Order: sequence, then C-alpha cells, then structure tokens
Amino acid sequence: MATASSRLPCTSASIPTLCLRSAKWDEKKEVSWKERMDDWKSKQGILGGADPDDMDADVPLNDEARQPLSRKVSIASSKVNPYRMVIVVRLVVLAFFLRYRILHPVPDAIGLWLVSIICEIWFAISWILDQFPKWFPIDRETYLDRLSLRYEREGEPSLLSAVDLFVSTVDPLKEPPLVTANTVLSILAVDYPVDKVSCYVSDDGASMLTFEALSETAEFARKWVPFCKKFSIEPRAPEFYFSLKVDYLKDKVQPTFVQERRAMKREYEEFKVRINALVAKAMKVPAEGWIMKDGTPWPGNNTRDHPGMIQVFLGHSGGHDTEGNELPRLVYVSREKRPGFQHHKKAGAMNALIRVSAVLTNAPFMLNLDCDHYINNSKAIREAMCFLMDPQVGRKVCYVQFPQRFDGIDAHDRYANRNTVFFDINMKGLDGIQGPVYVGTGCVFRRQALYGYNPPKGPKRPKMVTCDCCPCFGRKKRKHAMPEGAGDVGMDSDKEVLMSQMNFEKRFGQSAAFVTSTLMEEGGVPPSSSPAALLKEAIHVISCGYEDKTDWGLELGWIYGSITEDILTGFKMHCRGWRSVYCMPKRAAFKGSAPINLSDRLNQVLRWALGSVEIFFSRHSPLLYGYKNGNLKWLERFAYINTTIYPFTSLPLLAYCTLPAVCLLTGKFIMPSISTFASLFFIALFMSIFATGILEMRWSGVSIEEWWRNEQFWVIGGVSAHLFAVVQGLLKVLAGIDTNFTVTSKATGDEDDEFAELYAFKWTTLLIPPTTLLIINIIGVVAGISDAINNGYQSWGPLFGKLFFAFWVIVHLYPFLKGLMGRQNRTPTIVVIWSVLLASIFSLLWVRIDPFIVKTKGPDVKQCGINC
Repeated sequence: MATASSRLPCTSASIPTLCLRSAKWDEKKEVSWKERMDDWKSKQGILGGADPDDMDADVPLNDEARQPLSRKVSIASSKVNPYRMVIVVRLVVLAFFLRYRILHPVPDAIGLWLVSIICEIWFAISWILDQFPKWFPIDRETYLDRLSLRYEREGEPSLLSAVDLFVSTVDPLKEPPLVTANTVLSILAVDYPVDKVSCYVSDDGASMLTFEALSETAEFARKWVPFCKKFSIEPRAPEFYFSLKVDYLKDKVQPTFVQERRAMKREYEEFKVRINALVAKAMKVPAEGWIMKDGTPWPGNNTRDHPGMIQVFLGHSGGHDTEGNELPRLVYVSREKRPGFQHHKKAGAMNALIRVSAVLTNAPFMLNLDCDHYINNSKAIREAMCFLMDPQVGRKVCYVQFPQRFDGIDAHDRYANRNTVFFDINMKGLDGIQGPVYVGTGCVFRRQALYGYNPPKGPKRPKMVTCDCCPCFGRKKRKHAMPEGAGDVGMDSDKEVLMSQMNFEKRFGQSAAFVTSTLMEEGGVPPSSSPAALLKEAIHVISCGYEDKTDWGLELGWIYGSITEDILTGFKMHCRGWRSVYCMPKRAAFKGSAPINLSDRLNQVLRWALGSVEIFFSRHSPLLYGYKNGNLKWLERFAYINTTIYPFTSLPLLAYCTLPAVCLLTGKFIMPSISTFASLFFIALFMSIFATGILEMRWSGVSIEEWWRNEQFWVIGGVSAHLFAVVQGLLKVLAGIDTNFTVTSKATGDEDDEFAELYAFKWTTLLIPPTTLLIINIIGVVAGISDAINNGYQSWGPLFGKLFFAFWVIVHLYPFLKGLMGRQNRTPTIVVIWSVLLASIFSLLWVRIDPFIVKTKGPDVKQCGINC
C-alpha cells in the first residue's frame, strides 16, 4: 500500500507495473510540453489537422465493419402520432378548463376556490414541463458484431478503448462488504479485453474492513473469473448467479460444467464465511485501533483525519488467475481527509478517482457504479462502446446512460422502487432531444467531457468566447475549443507554452503528470514513468488540499453544490453542447438493490428531492444558467427545470389532497353549478388524462400496474418527502441550516423471508403528513355521508363530487396505509396514537360544525321582533 507519508506493506499481491503504452507518445524520448500542446490542438482541429470525422482510415475492408455501430429506431408513427395529438388536445382542453374555473368563482367558498385555482394552475405548468420533453421518444439498437469486426481483428491486439471502472462505498456496515465484493467480481469477469479494464474502489470511510474484504475478493477472483469466462456465466456476480431459480444446465453442454459449478459454489460459500468473519470482527473496535497483518497501525483508524491510501491488488503484470491468464487491475483508493477541509462527500470521492485513474491508467472512458449495482450483462461495456467509439456520432457523446434495474423487489412493487415510468418513458423521450439526464450509476463517461472540454467541432468553426460563466464582449480574437485560459493561437510560441502550462495547472491542479494526461485523448500513460513515481503522484492528487484554487467541482469532474451531484454534472455537460445516449439492451446491463420498506424509500426520495431544491436555488438553476452559448435545447431545458422544481409541487398537492375533507366537513363546494357545455370540458379533460397515460404505456411497453404504482407513489412522496425537502431547502438557503443525509442501507436480504424488509416499520417524521391526510379524508367521508342522510335527498348531488376527490386521495395513499400496517394484525403503536389524536381533533371540529342540526330557513327573529 502507498500512503501520503510512506509505503506500507501490502496484505496481498505486490504492486505491479502500471505503465501503459499510448499510440500518441514517442517511446524513444519524452515529448516536450509544446509538442504535447500542438498534438492536442491538431486533435481539436485548430492547427489544420485532419477532420475529426474522417477517422476510419485503418478499419478492415469488410463492408460490414464499415457500417454504423448503432442506429436510432423510431417508434411507430401509429403509436406516437396519436400520442402527440392527445397532448395537443389536452393542452387546449386544459386552457378552456382553467379559463372556465377562473371566470366562475364560488362566492360562498372564495378562499377554498382560490386555493384550488392556484393548485390547478401549478399542476398544469408541471404537466407541461413533464410532458413535452417526451415529444420525440426513440429506441436504439447496437451491433456488437460490427464492433468486433472493426476493432478486434483476429491475431492482432484489440483496438477497443480502455475503460476505468469506479465503485464507491462509504460505510461497510450499511453497505455490506459482500455486496461490494459481488459488484467487484462482476467487473473483473466482464466480457472485455483484460488489459483494457481497471477497477478502482473508493473507500471514503477508510475502513480496514473494506480493505481486507477487497483483499479476499482479489484472491477469490482468481478462481471465479476463469469459471465465468469458460462457461459464459450470466450474471457474473456469484451471489446472484447461485441464487437464480432456473435450469442452470440449459445450454451448458460441457461435461465438466456440473462438477466445476458445484466446486465453485463451495468455494463461494467459503468466501462468504471469510467475509462474514471479517464483518463480525469489525463490530468490536479495539481500544488501540486496528492493526494490520504486518503489525503496523491501520492508517485510517481516525476516519476524519488520515493520509491518502492506495493499494494495487491485481494488475496486468502481477495478477493472474488459476489458469495463468491475466486479470484486470483492481485498485483500492481512500483519499486523504483532514479536519478543516471540505471533502464534498460522494462528488469529492469521485473526483479523486478521476485523478488517480488518470495518473495510473488514464483510460479514455470511465464507468461508475454504486457498490450495490453489479454488472448483470457481461457485454455492457461493449454496448456503450457501440456509441462512444462510433466514428460518425461518438465524438460528441459525453456519456451513455443505462437504466437502473433492481433485484429483491416484491412482485407488486408497492412503493414504485423500479421507477419504470421514469426509466422507460421519460428517459426515452429525452434521448430523442439531447440525451437522458445522468442518474448517478450505470453511466459510461468520456473522460474529456468530465475535464470540462467542449465537444469537438470542425477546424473551420472556431469559437469566439473563452469562459463558461459570462459573455465576453468586444473580444475579436478567435479562441480554441479548450478550457479557459489554455492559450491564444496568435501568441509568441515560448510565451504560449509558458502561459498554457500555467493555466492548465491552475485549472487542473499542481500535478504535471495529471495535467499531461488531460491532453491525451486516446488515453495511456508515458512509458518512461516508473510505478513508484506514478504511485507517488497518485497519492499527491488525492490529497485533501489538491483542489484548492482549481476548477474541480466548479467546471471539472462531478460538480459540487448539491447532494444530487449526478443531475448537476450531466446538466453542465449538456450546457456545453455535448449530447448523451440512452442504452437499453435486452438483457439489463446493471442491477442493484433498492430500499423496499416504506421509511427507507421515503428517505431516499427525500435525499433526491432535497438535491433538486439545492440546484434550483444555486447558480446552476436551469431557469437561469446556460443561455449564453445556446447549446442546451429548449425541451431539454424543460426537462431540467422539471427535475429541479418537482419538489415544490408538494405544496399544491398537499392543499389539493386536503380540500375534499375540508369541503365534506364544512359543507362547502369549490365548483360552481356546471352547465351542459361546461360539463363537456370536464369530461374531455379526464378522458385526455387517461388517454395520455394509455398511449404512453402503448409506445413504451410499461404495464398499467407499473404506471398506477407510479401515480400512487407520486402522491405519497409528494405530500411527505418532497414537502420536507422544500422546507429543508428553504432553511438552508434562508437560514444557512444545513442538513445531512444518511446512506441508504443495502441489505443482502433474509433467507427465511425474501421480503422481510418490506414489512419492517421504522417511524420517521416523513410519515406524519400522509397519515394526517388519510385520517381527515376518512373522517370527511363519514361526516359527508352522515350529513347527506340527515339533510335529505337534495344534498346527495353535491356530495358525489366531494366523495370522488376524497376517494381519489384515499386510493392513492392506499400503499402508504399498507406500509403503516406492516404485517397483518401488527399495527405499530405510534400509528394508533396518531390516529386517535387526529381523530379527536377533527371530531371536535365536526361537532363545532353541527352537521346533524337541521338549518331551518325563515325570518331573523332578533332583527324584526314582533313585526315579522
């Protein structure tokens, strides 16, 4: 292991050589800075270099190899055109509906009427922002055979681009090491050239448990990887492969398969025992702190004050499997942490991985995964390369986003954990505009895009501005399509070299090795660098003060300023003019675990919503940011605006869900008497709402149950997590009160009860608003029916409209009610207490209204006296 101060003994394999060859480097001598700058400019088309689109000079002459590696598949017009027509019709009907509502107030309930009007207008705006970015939905196809024909010639080294894979973890008690180990094993066994794959595991908690578990994982990988490749195993995460309830003999014709599978399963069970023993040991921290196997103290005993640590477990010259074949690189990284420094949580950890990987391997593409998202499709990286390495469209693609799929969710998906509507409808729509948003995991990036570069343009189209933050008026000198301050074409050569180097270091940090790597578009590291020098430089770039006075987190890497750094990072790339691609292979590329109990799910949604509120109030708000260059398309901006303002819908949603109960308890009605003509618009509005949903399901393939679960949880999350996110966001902006979020637990599941976590009840304040809404609407229904029975037949007409909306609220909150109840006949005590308390309050309100007293009509005796 290498640390900031010393080289500690390794607990596994010795450090291998980390040097990679690069086609862009002269192996006989070190290239000067000016030559590197000229090489970079020629790649950008500035010094009269080759057209970046004229790239196919060295491909096989096979016609099939010259074909595109992917293509757009337009959704049938018979499905999309009716959908667009209904959207337009619904927009027109909505305009007439709102006009009618505004021009026909309700005098005896003016307050309730005004609240309902405000809510309906907000819902209309929210619907427009959500609906119109789905105007051009598309599908995509990839051609893996063409990729192999183009870049993998028989008998020659593979020309596929290298990929650095990032896995991030923080707390091994909430993110079990066995889960992380399965993710790492699925990466090491991926179907991709071994010398092109490097796996970096970020341990932001500096845990010795994670370190030792990764050491055990590296040893088990020597047996697991050849087994997977020999028998084409899917998925290549052992926990999930051995738990498959399918005929594992299907399509396995090798006679030794059964025997080797049984042996491998025994090996994995022993591996699990060793990992679980490490976890049990970690439960009791020694008073003197953890001690490594060589007797030295663990450098990360103080998780808030420790040096940077790097350990290379496997490598292309030192890591081999049991059959003597090379294994991909596996590198453990824990960045330095010191008191008084802002570390920026996950975004800071990911930026540290960018720099470490750039110094050690410098692959041109990067794939980031959460520790609980394993590779379910061993060809997932190849799927992404069909877009990123396509000579026609690849150079302007900043990332390829895969949908998130999950294991361990109940069949009915009670809390919409799969998010199918978002991943199968919204993201397909965005792919037809400028590309899907970045959602945090399962995304393959172009390294140059994360460095803040603009997408490449032709040599005849230089840009006239240099900075990304404000217009530059009166500047007539042509600028390069490169980071701010990288140098002017017309400057003196020596001065240009000096200024360029200074500005690059100011932008990227004081590391010559890292700055050099940023100019190498094809990746690789200088061949003259020794492993010791590279490790020393890698330790330097993960020091806690490295980012000071640089653009990291501002214009480079994962952007700081929100706990949902993923949305912000993708937004910055789209504003620079990059486009992204949505890839949905038939076999899901990645799968993860989701928090399936109610409390954890709501806390997860709270974290996402709070991040959106933070972005809305930041300088990167999509309402204001990115208009200068005009690179962000309007429908894409609509989608980003919707992404940041959707938590604010909680306020009108809460009010609208309360209105039915208030109307039932007070006897008021917020709708005026409706004429026959006006009733047609009400019917047309409801029909258009249902038609839009049905047609969306038709072209996307989403089932009606998934769509309905999404609608239900939109209400549940809206009146709870989104509401709290708005309050916390406002407290942070107005009062400076920051809120911390907790890592969602990634449990491996209970073998005795597959969905035991579903029934687990954990009380949280997020449950209070939905509980209150449920109770007052139930009481309102009882009060309304009782009042109608008491007042006679004529009161039943207005009652039906009130009951309709009250039942609408209750039906949408039904999954929440089941979550409160936990298992059958096991109602939590806190729910009973809240129910009794709220029922008492609204019962007193009901008594105050006196619904059973008949309101007799007649003269006012007190006013007219005996003259009546």
